[in-house]
Amino acid sequence: MNGTNPAAGKAVRRYRLGVMGGTFDPIHHGHLVAASEVASRFDLDEVVFVPTGVPWQKKGRNVSPGEDRYLMTVIATASNPRFTVSRVDIDRPGDTYTVDTLKDLRAERGADTDFFFITGADALAKILTWRGADELFDLAHFVGVTRPGVELNSPAVAHLPKDKITLMEVPALAISSTAIRERVARGEPAWYLVPDGIVQYMAKVDLYRPGPENLSATRQHPASGEGH
Repeated sequence: MNGTNPAAGKAVRRYRLGVMGGTFDPIHHGHLVAASEVASRFDLDEVVFVPTGVPWQKKGRNVSPGEDRYLMTVIATASNPRFTVSRVDIDRPGDTYTVDTLKDLRAERGADTDFFFITGADALAKILTWRGADELFDLAHFVGVTRPGVELNSPAVAHLPKDKITLMEVPALAISSTAIRERVARGEPAWYLVPDGIVQYMAKVDLYRPGPENLSATRQHPASGEGH
């Protein structure tokens, strides 16, 4: 026996982490399907959902309190062992920017993790306008998801580094958080648009229903949409 370690010289597989940021107001099946599809395509070990704190791009619209959005995300992802939820954005004071999200997660996870940031393909086309754009591609590979048959012909995408972005079709789910909020405000059902637990949570805390209590609550949290 020569004492040689049979594992010597073999490449150690790096941990692969998907990062899905969003307002999640509320989180819905479209978010979950997109995360699941990207996880399968890129063989991700985990997808961490990161509810935004105060996104800079959509200030001006009322947004539910961060704690409600965080709890809904926890409820929606609980049944999938590959999904987790992070508080890094809602606990950080000030506006939410993707570059800060990725830096904070990098500090938590260490250097031996590959990051895959999941976003809409339309948002990806604007990535060069995001704060810290010159740092972003050093922090993560960016996956822009789109519906089947929808082509993104933005000149901006053509100028992005090809080895740092992937455009990927996911099953077409015509669901939006805005439409869900509007349905609930009109007293219409949200069943099957969001996980059952989210329907129950929205009813329990009376989210999205019209009334002075809800309006004042959201105005105390001047956030909104996905911040970059």
